Amino acid sequence: MSHGASAGERILTRLLEEEMRESFLDYSMSVIVQRALPDARDGLKPVHRRIVYAMYGLGLLPERPYKKSATVVGDVLGKYHPHGDSAVYDALVRMAQEFSLRIPLIDGQGNFGSIDGDPAAAYRYTEARLASVAVELIDDVRKETVDFQPNFDGSAKEPVVLPGRFPNLLVNGSAGIAVGMSTNVPPHNLAEVAAGVRQLAIDPECDVRDLMRHVPGPDFPTGGFIVGRDGIRGMYSEGRGRVQVRARIMKETLGSKERLVVNELPYGVSKNKVIEQIARTVKLGRAEAISDVRDESDREGMRLVIEMKRNTDAARLISRLHRSTSLRVTFGAQLLALDGGEPRIFTLKGLLEAFRDHRLEVIRRRSRHDLEKALAEREIVEGLLAALARIDEVVRVIRSSENRKEAALRLRAALDLSETQAGAILDMRLARLTALERVQLEARLDVLRAEIDSLRELLSSEELQLEVMLDELQEVVESHGGPRRTVILDKELEDGGELELEERLAEEDVVVTFTRKGFVRRIPMHIYRRRMASGKPLVQSYAEDHLESVFVARSLGNIVAFSEGGNCFVLPVSEVPKSSAAHRGKSVYSLVEGATRDDRLVSVMPAGDLGKDERIAVFATRQGMVKRTRLSEFANARKTGVIAIGLREGDALAEVRLSGGASELLVVSRRGRAIRFSEADVSVVGRSAQGVKAMSLDESGDAVVAMLLAHHRADLLTVTRGGWARRVPMTEFPLQKRGGLGTLLGIRGDDVAAALDGSSGRSVLLVTGGGESGTMRLDAVPIQGKRGRGRQIMRLVAGDYVERVGIASADDDEGEEGASVGGASRFGAEQAQIPDLS
Repeated sequence: MSHGASAGERILTRLLEEEMRESFLDYSMSVIVQRALPDARDGLKPVHRRIVYAMYGLGLLPERPYKKSATVVGDVLGKYHPHGDSAVYDALVRMAQEFSLRIPLIDGQGNFGSIDGDPAAAYRYTEARLASVAVELIDDVRKETVDFQPNFDGSAKEPVVLPGRFPNLLVNGSAGIAVGMSTNVPPHNLAEVAAGVRQLAIDPECDVRDLMRHVPGPDFPTGGFIVGRDGIRGMYSEGRGRVQVRARIMKETLGSKERLVVNELPYGVSKNKVIEQIARTVKLGRAEAISDVRDESDREGMRLVIEMKRNTDAARLISRLHRSTSLRVTFGAQLLALDGGEPRIFTLKGLLEAFRDHRLEVIRRRSRHDLEKALAEREIVEGLLAALARIDEVVRVIRSSENRKEAALRLRAALDLSETQAGAILDMRLARLTALERVQLEARLDVLRAEIDSLRELLSSEELQLEVMLDELQEVVESHGGPRRTVILDKELEDGGELELEERLAEEDVVVTFTRKGFVRRIPMHIYRRRMASGKPLVQSYAEDHLESVFVARSLGNIVAFSEGGNCFVLPVSEVPKSSAAHRGKSVYSLVEGATRDDRLVSVMPAGDLGKDERIAVFATRQGMVKRTRLSEFANARKTGVIAIGLREGDALAEVRLSGGASELLVVSRRGRAIRFSEADVSVVGRSAQGVKAMSLDESGDAVVAMLLAHHRADLLTVTRGGWARRVPMTEFPLQKRGGLGTLLGIRGDDVAAALDGSSGRSVLLVTGGGESGTMRLDAVPIQGKRGRGRQIMRLVAGDYVERVGIASADDDEGEEGASVGGASRFGAEQAQIPDLS
């Protein structure tokens, strides 16, 4: 025995290299499993899972108040995570950053860092709670849906994995460096990933090509462009791939000067780093065409301005910046995750299968838990009903028993009850002896029997389990899904293709707002989406003004505007000013030479290259005339405007619609008449023509108030000046020849204030002559026949009347580029929305 060894101590002699090898392997596996790699099932590393579980246990739910981040960090460290506080807080911060996660799991309040690379404030200053999407990850965790394990000191238990209703690993991505391996999973669009899961459920034998029809590629939270699909295909089919990501750069022209504006950066790139790289490039003489670089970013979004000298080739400059800065980077994707506690390279199909199998197991375990609970409750309810049926005997047995134990035994023998049923009867309150209580118990028993049958059927059918999985996933998509942010360009760059690509990048979608008073502004699409997602007003409130229309246009396209006097004005979208949310923009009458406030604009809509536009402009006048003219007729319009329609004395333009040439028209008059006829009944004529009669107006004071493109599945929404509204199916109006009196609407002496497509939105906005405004949900407006009176949706003070009506909130899933949402909501009220054009 060695002199240094105490009695009973055993000393083993080992080779140093063996001890080092085993110790290093133990250490490396600990790092891999306990720190660096996410689980393929819920997409979380242990620290992230522990943060979500700890916050769930603390009650930091979306509807509850925020708590200091220090509270969360302390709880995680004390119960689950035996590591440093900085590791926990850094993970929490990243889960709250919109530019790091596609759908943040933490709702943070305070300074949680920025895309500039600025660090978050200390955890004693910030506050946090779970985001609503995180609840979808952890919901049902207490229904025995997942396994639990002891924490580091055995004082508590923590989940091995979260139930996870959506594929979080693909949606939010993950990055980590372990010992000898690393993972780098890019974020994806939730709706696209859900579609991939559905495809896998329908066709389990599908391949990567089938899945890529639904999941075309990563969707980074910072937007940008992915160039080429070869890297994406390699990542999805082999688990590894290199994806080229580029910033979104557009060219602005101010007078004779041009500049480049960067409003989206590649994922993971710091804006300050890019600015430093551009400055260094200029200093080294590699970008002498740049005269200045400014950061004009604000709360509305990123805006990095690169001023160019005169006569600079913008495309060549962008190409040079791509080569010398992080405006172009390569994302090295590696789909490495834990599968049963062991690291594994996954394909796209493998990750979707891991989610599917995990979710099916969760549904089965949850169903078994609910079944056991329902069976236990059914047993008690049946026992209570048995007791109520023989209540006199039950009372006699209980009164004659010496103690509870004897009473329970005698009840079980007399009524053939189980121990649980006997205990429930003895615990029953006297208030439950009423007749009403018996009815309620019988109703509850029927519900439990139906629930038990449903759960047993679900447990016996994998097909039903798949349906439940897909239904729950679709609910997550509807609640938290959003449009794609990253644009995928189909082809890899070829020699000489750089310039062509940059010209394409210079054009983007923008949102244009137009107010009743004629103020116009444009908003980049990414800023618009961010503002809508945050729930902030689109513009601030202004007295006696409201949004007239909101539509999408191309930044290098045009806007066509038609006035009451029958004139047409063309305004390039690039000349529409950008404005902050505190402003309405600039008056269109100061932007368009020749337009005056005396000749009010009645229709404003987007158009691309007018010379190539094959659509037809359909005009309707107050006196019931209608005319069709090709939109290309206005391609060479003067800046001062051109005649769009010849008007008779006393007549004015009421409405302009753009048509594909084969629609039906519905014209509505103030006195409550409507006529539906084929657009083909009206010849296509030149700009100065007056047109032909659409409707005969036989009453004095009658006039056309609206013209719509009639769709067979649509509803006509009419609102009277007295505040009454109703919806009438378009099919209620017979198709007839133009020029007739039309069909009576049954307004009963109340004039029509407006008529709109009642199936094109969710809410309607009303503005009165006295300046009051309000919104009403469209589904609250009844669908009736032509003779129905409808419902009063606005109470008016004496002498007031409804003046303007519009759709306040449009459906997210309809429309196409250039679609218009007329009559958006009053500033500061319910948000005006546009169709999802992604």
